[in-house]
Amino acid sequence: MSVTMTSIRLDTDLADEAVKVLGVKSRTEAVHVALKEIVALQRFKDLMTKNAGRLRFEGAGE
Repeated sequence: MSVTMTSIRLDTDLADEAVKVLGVKSRTEAVHVALKEIVALQRFKDLMTKNAGRLRFEGAGE
């Protein structure tokens, strides 16, 4: 992982809430976790769109 110092404007109330919700120790860590989550979510959405109608899911009760 490549890390660099950067300066961004953040809504501090939102950043502090993210720290609490995500259970992390700092705003920096909250931003990293949030970015990883949004990238993973978008990749999942892209995969689902690409494979629409071709995937079959079975639940525990099936």
